[in-house]
Amino acid sequence: MATARKNKSAPAAKRRTAAKKPAKRLAATPDELLQYYRDMLLIRRFEEKSGQLYGMGLIAGFCHLYIGQEAVVVGLGATAAPQDSVITTYRDHGHMLACGMDPKGVMAELTGRRGGYSKGKGGSMHMFSREKNFFGGHGIVGASVPLGAGLGFAHRYREDGGLCYCYFGDGAANQGQVYESYNMAALWQLPIIFVIENNRYGMGTSIDRASATTDFYRRGEIYGIPGMQVDGMNVLEVKAAGEEATKHCRAGKGPYLLEMKTYRYRGHSMSDPAKYRSKEEVSKVRKESDPIDNLRDLLFERGFADEAALKEIDRDIKSVVTEAAEYAQQSPEPEPGELYTDVLVEA
Repeated sequence: MATARKNKSAPAAKRRTAAKKPAKRLAATPDELLQYYRDMLLIRRFEEKSGQLYGMGLIAGFCHLYIGQEAVVVGLGATAAPQDSVITTYRDHGHMLACGMDPKGVMAELTGRRGGYSKGKGGSMHMFSREKNFFGGHGIVGASVPLGAGLGFAHRYREDGGLCYCYFGDGAANQGQVYESYNMAALWQLPIIFVIENNRYGMGTSIDRASATTDFYRRGEIYGIPGMQVDGMNVLEVKAAGEEATKHCRAGKGPYLLEMKTYRYRGHSMSDPAKYRSKEEVSKVRKESDPIDNLRDLLFERGFADEAALKEIDRDIKSVVTEAAEYAQQSPEPEPGELYTDVLVEA
């Protein structure tokens, strides 16, 4: 029993050490901070435009917006290398943009047009980019996790020095396949960062009602996977945690688990009125924790930008998003015969 307690306590010690380290590395250059601001603002404006197009009937099916969670993918994206891979769930537009995918191709796919990343056949939840090592976009809750373990295995098998950023939500964190993947990743020491985007609600159910324990970063302890809980509304905190996790994975020490404490401002999807939470709750988070507003205040505080400079960035971003929306609407719909393409790949 003494040995068992010792083994159990070891990961906890790692967590306490890891949790303290990122705070020492929150410094960033002016150019880096401005780039993070631009990247987060692109996701915000893109998602706002997506919501508008959905309301106009130009986007059909499911559409899950990422508004409020931008710091997670931008902060982690700042720690990624070209050989790394990314896989996520259905709330995926922000991940695509953070990977460097073309807003035009993403928006065209949302509207079901031929110029989209999946030729108009995948829609919001099923886009891929081999060029950017982005492997979806998956509609089944928790499905990204075992697939992410497979990507981690591929990186190790090929010895390419890459790792997989595997994103999923607090609702998916209770799925059985998640724990099978934890076990396999730990057993084989796979280079994978499991990123739990804890936005407090799994569809319409709060984590307190759905989870017996809500410290999701501890869920890998039994497998010896170190974990860290991170302020997912602070892009610098996210980046620092990502650096700690990538260092661990690239050193061949196996998987790492990051729980990002974040928040979505909109409903679960465009069809969700989000009546399970109060307007006061949403307003409080927006006022106190908005990732873009907080970074803007930091830029002002450090004298790295003024109001005029940030307004110019916003104008540029709006122009990019408007161009993407126009391209999407002008792109033709796929031909009926497209249904029968990309079904089989000859190896």
